[in-house]
Amino acid sequence: MYRLGGLFLNETEDIKRFPIMIGLLLGGFIAMFSETALNIALSSLAKQMDVQMGTIQWLVIGYLLVVGILLPLSGLLTRWFTTRQLLVFALSDFIVGAVIAALAPSFGMLLVGRMIQGIATGIILPLIYLVALSIYPMDKRGAAMGIIGLVIMFAPAIGPTLSGLILGALSWQYIFWVMVPLLAIALFLTVTYTKNVGEITRPHVDILSIVESTLGFGGIVIGVSLASETGWGSWQVILSLLVGVVSLALFCQRQLNIDEPILNVRAFGIRNFSVGTGLVMIDFMVIMSSMYLLPTYWQDGLMVPVALTGVLMLPGGIINALVSTVAGRLFDRMGGRRPVIAGFCLAAIGAILLVFTNSSSAYWYVVVAHVILMIGAPLAMSPSQAFGLGALPPQMAADGSSIMNTLQQVCGAIATALSTSLMSSGEAGKRTRDAISSGTRMGFMLTLALAIIGVIVATVFVRQQQAPADVDETSATQSAGHEAPVER
Repeated sequence: MYRLGGLFLNETEDIKRFPIMIGLLLGGFIAMFSETALNIALSSLAKQMDVQMGTIQWLVIGYLLVVGILLPLSGLLTRWFTTRQLLVFALSDFIVGAVIAALAPSFGMLLVGRMIQGIATGIILPLIYLVALSIYPMDKRGAAMGIIGLVIMFAPAIGPTLSGLILGALSWQYIFWVMVPLLAIALFLTVTYTKNVGEITRPHVDILSIVESTLGFGGIVIGVSLASETGWGSWQVILSLLVGVVSLALFCQRQLNIDEPILNVRAFGIRNFSVGTGLVMIDFMVIMSSMYLLPTYWQDGLMVPVALTGVLMLPGGIINALVSTVAGRLFDRMGGRRPVIAGFCLAAIGAILLVFTNSSSAYWYVVVAHVILMIGAPLAMSPSQAFGLGALPPQMAADGSSIMNTLQQVCGAIATALSTSLMSSGEAGKRTRDAISSGTRMGFMLTLALAIIGVIVATVFVRQQQAPADVDETSATQSAGHEAPVER
């Protein structure tokens, strides 16, 4: 037993790594699967529950918002509670949320179930890497991180396909019922095999920082979300955005002036980290906006049955996962500039193709556009993460990862809300095939604009190949598990 980077590492042969990792990966898979699992069902749910798309979007936004609020607190939680306590609570909480959602008789109850699941996801994601660090020796961590990354990337990519197949044979409730046995297995393996890692130091809890963080991220997301229903000039939107911006400013100021900050925002003082984080935020918004709009376009614009919609989205999902597995290696070989620029350029091409769709577009055309987009977005994601996190000194890597993950999830919620607002504007109050196609085209313009911004930012601010020493430090940081856990 010895200590490294604040963790107690145990490399004895009697550690049962396989069942521990299976439990963690099952929990992580369900957590990330939940991010996109309902996208394909939103249109039918809006009709069944007699609510507008601006309201039904909260099943996605609420989930991402709760995850984004919990992630900044992950470091604090791991210093107050043991690994087993957190994992057992998170998995149990996820089961409760899934059951509530599956039994929900109304939109309100379904939203409660989704937000309970978001609490679990916000706890589980950081712990997957923390536990993997503690049970694998240094020479095996790279492989372990690769497996975790593949599972976590594949889950949201395959979410619409699995959900489509479920909806084709059963009802939407079974999207949640299928989670329960997998979560139960993960819970059993966690209780039986998982060891506690790290130290319980119980640091001071700065309640004001937590309140400011929650109001900041929550206010911005709620304000953007309300815009699709009340308009950007409404007092509700303006007030929410004002509360969010002011609270975030106060939060950042406080983190700079307290001894034990929740997030070390001084990381933004490092240029490459700020650039990398910005690129990750842009890229995740590209992915979430397209993943939100495509199922609606397939089902209501092209009148494709829900099961077939899932099948038609499968090629893009598979490509997403495959490109994600090799994108990080490209950064090690050629630096961040070329893969990131190429990724955003491809994403822009895919988005352009989607902007020119209509209610009579050929299926193959939409699939090709989706595949091109899903080559580009993950191609830019991993190098952007590595470029940003690799610029941080080791003692700031954990804070950098928390910051990047938090902003990624919050931006995902904002992208969903903006897509809904633009789609509603394009539909002009109608729900015909042509109107819906027009609305989704308007939404895809957001995807295109984001991809173009990504190209510009990468071209101007991402430098060419890093020096070998910098590349080594980047690789070490990634192998230490500080790479952002959501790479889509």
